[in-house]
Amino acid sequence: MFPNVWEWAWDAGHYIFFGGMWYVLAILFLGMNWCVFKAIKDTKAGKGGGHDH
Repeated sequence: MFPNVWEWAWDAGHYIFFGGMWYVLAILFLGMNWCVFKAIKDTKAGKGGGHDH
C-alpha cells in the first residue's frame, strides 16, 4: 500500500486517513516546537527551576 504501487487508488478512505495523519503530525510538531521555545525563553529569563534548590 504505497503510492508508487500500481494498485494504489486515491479514494475517500485514503484522503480521510492521510488527512487525519498529517493533521495529527502537524499538531505534534507545533506542540513540540512550542515546548522547546518556552523552555529556551524561560531559561534565558532565569525562570527555570534547577536541581540545586
